[in-house]
Amino acid sequence: MSDKHNITFSKASFKDFESIPDLDVFQRAGIFKDFTDFMHTDGQMNFRFVTNGCGPSIEVRSPYHDAPKECVSLVSNDYLNFTQHPEVKAAAIKGIADYGTGAGASPLIGGYHTYHLELENKISAFFGRPKESSIVYTTGYTANSATLLALLGEKDCAIVDMAVHASIYEGLLHTNIKRFPHNHTDRLERALKESQSRYLTRLVIIDGVYSQDGDFARMDEIYALTKQYGAYLMVDDAHGIGVIGKNGRGCIEHFGLLDKVDIISGTLSKAFGHIGGFIVSRPEIANYLKFQSRQQVFSSTATPASAGLLKAMDLIDEEPHWRYALAKNADYFKKGLLDLKLDIGSTESPIIPVKIGDAHKTAMAARLLFDAGVYANCIVYPGVSRKDARIRTSLMATHTREHLDKALNAFEYVNQKLKISKYERHT
Repeated sequence: MSDKHNITFSKASFKDFESIPDLDVFQRAGIFKDFTDFMHTDGQMNFRFVTNGCGPSIEVRSPYHDAPKECVSLVSNDYLNFTQHPEVKAAAIKGIADYGTGAGASPLIGGYHTYHLELENKISAFFGRPKESSIVYTTGYTANSATLLALLGEKDCAIVDMAVHASIYEGLLHTNIKRFPHNHTDRLERALKESQSRYLTRLVIIDGVYSQDGDFARMDEIYALTKQYGAYLMVDDAHGIGVIGKNGRGCIEHFGLLDKVDIISGTLSKAFGHIGGFIVSRPEIANYLKFQSRQQVFSSTATPASAGLLKAMDLIDEEPHWRYALAKNADYFKKGLLDLKLDIGSTESPIIPVKIGDAHKTAMAARLLFDAGVYANCIVYPGVSRKDARIRTSLMATHTREHLDKALNAFEYVNQKLKISKYERHT
């Protein structure tokens, strides 16, 4: 505890350190270091690093263990495990052999190579859009933040689901924002009505799959309302693309809106197994972003290893069995957690939260899981609200039943120790 600033470390969250009266940034950082040191000594520091590649089972170093520990991995967004697919690896290696290890410059001053053009055309075709409808960014985060900073200004308005990703909010720093509670279409409609004739551009922004609860947007209703009131719709489908939909085109395909959504945002670091992000829209929007988005103008872009993405996109169609295996694993694991009376919320995807509520109990749960050989993420503020802490699990197509049963047994053990079921934690 820091008596001077009246922060009780055993009850604190990261939010308590965002602004401490009368302290400058270096002083705040000093107090925060004391807090993270407390978390470490109290067994709550869940920051670890992996010593091998992505997979259903990984080797992890922890501050509480002398040697690396083999764990079932429930932390990766490499849903189809394409980071390890031999054909994806071979294509990435060939890209490096052909072009080297870097792009060398920003796209507008010599850093735009043939593989960038091939990748953008491939992305456009993947979504059934004409050539020149896409633009590639170095990360999914910057695809959102840089795009929105370029498109929306002081006379525009973003109408956002409150649960959208942090990158969306960063992109809205210089425009007007109206928020509606997660998936509450009545509140969305109110915001659309109230904003009519007040702004030059009104852009409704939602996720396809929400990254913490794993549920879907009510996209069909949201699209209908957006068009009824003359606005545009942007969907960040980072966790849906490659995973959801008959052909793996994401939640947008699931709702039959592939040719209708005005702006599609996605990532190349999840189902496609690499790094980067993209925007798909009308060709004139993609063209505008190439010259007006500051991240495109002033930052080097995707490396030649992204040639592996060209093969990864082909594999979505060529090897759909990975998608089917992932769905079966998600169904099996959800049922197991529900049988344990754990609260998994309203998930409809391979993102499966186990909601606990108390941040410190959640951290201890993550520690106990790790001791049992299961690496899962402790998600607290600012990832979720202060009272909505949870263990977040992400499944992969390559998890076996043995992996999943080991994880379920570990959750049963944690529940016996900490009483985290939705029935016991409220008693």
